[in-house]
Parts: sequence; C-alpha cells; structure tokens
Amino acid sequence: QVQLVESGGGLVQAGGSLTLSCAVSGPIDSIEVMGWYRQAQGKQRELVANIVSGYLTNYADSVKGRFTISRDKVKNTVDLQMNSLKPEDTAVYYCTVILSDLRGAWGEGTQVTASS
Repeated sequence: QVQLVESGGGLVQAGGSLTLSCAVSGPIDSIEVMGWYRQAQGKQRELVANIVSGYLTNYADSVKGRFTISRDKVKNTVDLQMNSLKPEDTAVYYCTVILSDLRGAWGEGTQVTASS
C-alpha cells in the first residue's frame, strides 16, 4: 500500500516562511503527479501546486510567486516552499500522488497557520 507522510507544518507569523515535505513509500513503479492541496475550515479542498512528469508545474493563482514546488525523483519526495505567508494561507495541507498505473493516494494532512 502506498503511504504518504507529510511534515513541516506549524505556526508562523504573516510574512514568514515554511517548507512542507512529503515522503512517498510502498509499492511504487513510477509517479506521474505529485502535489499539494489545502483545505481551510469551512471551505472545499483546493489545489495549491502540483508537478507533472517530474517537471511541469502548476500553481493556484493565489500562491504564484510565493510558493515553489519541487520533487526528488530518487527519494520520492515532494516539497512545498512557502514564502510570504498570509493569514488566508491557513489550512490543512495534504500531499497527494498519482502513480503511473493511475492509483492515487493522499497523506493525512499537516496544519499550516499564518497569524496576522
């Protein structure tokens, strides 16, 4: 079974930075998509950023220029560098992958809080 373990969440003042990391383990042939979603209280889960085929990146408009996603193909990890955090970035952040056989998996989530 594919497992995702997130780390790096926490509390930071607005304007600060955090880096989220996600490690993928289990029976993996290859990973097509790695990404991060977030869900704020009372809101739907939304895409923050993903990386497709190892190099194509997509970002939500709200985080462009502030967040950077990166992937380590050898270690099967994906990081999300978050700079200039805003209170509206406060949410539970979830790591997700789509494998080459189209199986998908989610992490349990990590809380990010940016205080004003």
